[in-house]
Amino acid sequence: MTLEFKDVSYVVGAQTFIHPTTLTLQKGTMNVLLGPTSSGKTTLMRLMAGLDAPTKGRIFWNGDDVTGQRVQDRKIAMVYQQFINYPAMTVYDNIASPMKLMGLDKAEIDRRVRETAELMQLTPMLQRKPLELSGGQQQRCALARALVKNAGLVLLDEPLANLDYKLREELRAEIPRIFAESGSIFVYATTEPEEALLLGGNCATLWEGRVTQFGPTAEVYRKPGDATTARVFSDPPMNFLKVEKRGNLMHFGAGETMPTTADVVDGHYTVGFRPNHLTLEASAGAMAFDTTLSVVEITGSETFVHLTHGDARWVGLIHGVRDLKPGQALQVYLDPSRIYLFAQDGTLAATAPYAEAA
Repeated sequence: MTLEFKDVSYVVGAQTFIHPTTLTLQKGTMNVLLGPTSSGKTTLMRLMAGLDAPTKGRIFWNGDDVTGQRVQDRKIAMVYQQFINYPAMTVYDNIASPMKLMGLDKAEIDRRVRETAELMQLTPMLQRKPLELSGGQQQRCALARALVKNAGLVLLDEPLANLDYKLREELRAEIPRIFAESGSIFVYATTEPEEALLLGGNCATLWEGRVTQFGPTAEVYRKPGDATTARVFSDPPMNFLKVEKRGNLMHFGAGETMPTTADVVDGHYTVGFRPNHLTLEASAGAMAFDTTLSVVEITGSETFVHLTHGDARWVGLIHGVRDLKPGQALQVYLDPSRIYLFAQDGTLAATAPYAEAA
């Protein structure tokens, strides 16, 4: 069972929503679409579902061309950000509703409803109405209604975005388990890199309608193919700084130098490093940067520091709550092993040594 895009694009008027995309999703895989708002995640899902037809290119399901096939004729299920349930029906009848439309007999419907309710931990709530449930239980009901169809393709469009933190954490842990037991192709859209890493599987990073990289999620995170992918797969986005490599030294704009073992020719590059790799404590071999603190955001156990270094603006994620004042000079440190090196066209020139060792 495969879903295959061959040079699929989607254009409306003068606006290109999806640039030519070739992508293959395999049976029994979790596939995360990661990108900011308006990057093309929902449009890509609508093309997968058949809700929209591609402007160019072909879509294949198990080798069959389904490019012009109606959504009603495809074996898919879709769950949206808003949990959509029928308020007048019980949880049992909500889950059973798609199977009744399929014309299945009552015994088969009952078997599937109870199996799926057990999987989704909804068995004690089958006779309740959706409005009698918590937000997380309502979303599990919507997920159960999608799964009970035994659809080969399950599309989840930011399904946890409207839930509070505790419920999101619960369902984030449950979804991979549910996916593993179903054997379907799962496609899950999110704006959050952390969520992508928690879900695992494969990840496609999107930026302005382009799939910039696709592969195992941890590999895309550790070895982004270009600066755009690195920016997408970091929250806050990856920090960047222009450098010049001469011999075994990196020369920075403010006169700092740093030794490098990167096997690249001499020339101009951009270094990239993630916010959590900046520290306020010096360590052996770490590079020191003089910055000015512009904004401090305390989240509880961590502190986001917004910094300026010459013309560059950085964000650092510092553990703990710090007594810092906007406007103060702040020296920050960076371990050279955490640095990615990008060529002038944005492509990856050298992976950060720590990622190579992972």
